[in-house]
Amino acid sequence: MSVLVRARGIGRTYPGPRTALFTPRPVTRALVDVDIDVDEGSALGIIGESGSGKSTLVRILLGLDRATTGTVSFDGHPVDAAASARRLHWLRRETGIVFQDPYASLDPRMSVGRIIAEPLWALGIEGDRRSRVAEVLVDVGLDADAATRYPHEFSGGQRQRIALARAIVHRPRLLVGDEPLSALDVTVRAQILELLAALRRRDGLTLVMVSHDIGVVQSLCDQVVVLKDGAVVEEGPTERVLLRPQAAYTRRLLAAIPTIDPGRTAR
Repeated sequence: MSVLVRARGIGRTYPGPRTALFTPRPVTRALVDVDIDVDEGSALGIIGESGSGKSTLVRILLGLDRATTGTVSFDGHPVDAAASARRLHWLRRETGIVFQDPYASLDPRMSVGRIIAEPLWALGIEGDRRSRVAEVLVDVGLDADAATRYPHEFSGGQRQRIALARAIVHRPRLLVGDEPLSALDVTVRAQILELLAALRRRDGLTLVMVSHDIGVVQSLCDQVVVLKDGAVVEEGPTERVLLRPQAAYTRRLLAAIPTIDPGRTAR
């Protein structure tokens, strides 16, 4: 299995506000010397507490943010986040992303068809775009005529399906989900999980999933990376990391998952 995305020595710092006139500005370290490989066709989960650097890491992998130190490559080609938008077209063509909030991520003034077709126009992908939009709507479990409607006419789960359709309409090799299920209820979450697994099997998608929900990662991902304070504290096959964690932080993270005591009864 070949490596699709490789990151080496990734660090990301952000300068804070100056607290006094003649003192240096404080620095926040979002990522510290992160190495990561994403094999083609695999599903990688990235877990950790809020503020651990998960979203910053995936933004750097996608060329949406620039690392302070380190390098990223996609299929052997260097990713330069400082390059112009035109010079990064090749990377946008190969990648798609689904964000957390299905309400904020869709423009309410645009029809669903225009929203989904936007990557095709932006990337200059030729062909029958209307047919492709109808095809991908069916792929995510919606009717093709949804293209004529607007986001406010759909539930949260349906909006996330629309966001997923937009992310895969240009047939990317890598799909990134940045907490894509956290705003959905349990039933809809299970449906979207099944949909992602089916698309991965059918299209050979490579997945990177950022999630607070350990169950999502356990269900969908082959490999997992655990971040704490911007650093990788543990990584490996999902079954091994989640069932036999080596790092104390991973054990604490897993111990914090709510459980139901079967011995207790409702009063």
